[in-house]
Amino acid sequence: MKNKKIVIAGGSGFIGQAIASYFGAENEIVILTRGLPNSANNAFGGSDIDDAVKKNLRFVQWDNKNTGEWYKEIDGAEMVINLAGKSVNCRYTEKNKQEIFDSRTETTKAIGTAIQHAIVPPKLWVNAASATIYRHATDRAQDEYTGEIGNDFSVQVCKLWEKTFFDQRTPFTRKAALRMAVTLGNGGVIIPYLNLCKFGLGGRQGSGKQMFSWVHAEDICRAIAFLHDHADIEGVYNVCSPNPVTNNIFMQTLRKVAGQAFGLPAFVWMLKIGAALIGTETELLLKSRWVLPTKLTEAGFAFKYEKLEDAFKSIVSKLPRTRYHLFR
Repeated sequence: MKNKKIVIAGGSGFIGQAIASYFGAENEIVILTRGLPNSANNAFGGSDIDDAVKKNLRFVQWDNKNTGEWYKEIDGAEMVINLAGKSVNCRYTEKNKQEIFDSRTETTKAIGTAIQHAIVPPKLWVNAASATIYRHATDRAQDEYTGEIGNDFSVQVCKLWEKTFFDQRTPFTRKAALRMAVTLGNGGVIIPYLNLCKFGLGGRQGSGKQMFSWVHAEDICRAIAFLHDHADIEGVYNVCSPNPVTNNIFMQTLRKVAGQAFGLPAFVWMLKIGAALIGTETELLLKSRWVLPTKLTEAGFAFKYEKLEDAFKSIVSKLPRTRYHLFR
């Protein structure tokens, strides 16, 4: 894809930055942001994103609920990618729950309305979704065909998010919901995990037997490009490595790559106390996410990072040594 316009809503996080970096050298990237529309007031301003990409970036303010001047950016865009939504890394109070629901459904509805108003609607609308939509699974892997949908709070969020997305009437725009696993890259969850290793706390969480489905950020970008280039496919796709591991193996592999031989385990009671102290939920660590990308691989997509150690090596090699080495 070259010389096209790609609009990314909620694109100031590390996944948005990865997508902008992947496509931005040869395409115009428009980041819809609630902050001031310039890089000095945006997460991109302090990033190490390539200068060739930065020159193709524009920041447009939106309120992520209602249509407005920003929806003109949707008109004529090649592709719209929606990553907007309040982080689930918080305590599940009633207030936070409602904000998590609203931040996903309202932004999705607003983008749908903007596409409906477009004279030249985008060819593809990619909406973020989550692999946590599947039940806690320790007996077998879950995929798009035979996976069983759970019914806890995070699953309810995922179900309503996808329903809102597919309820939008966009007859001239293909739609794909990406059920992404835990994303590994230069940011996000990898930083706190590396900090645990750094201070000798990088052992298993809980029993360590819960499955950990993951995906490298670059493979998310490659999957989006694959969906764009294959105009005959749409719908729901799991985006995760075909080789999930247990939490224990995940932490062992990270310690090996980070050069930390030992890591103390965190028992469930410790996690409950820690989660309360830092304002999050233990579900994020203890739910067994065992998910496979069956539809993507059937369509011919090949993951660049199939093995966890290769993904970690790629990420750690690009980080400052002080991020993960304590004694070296």
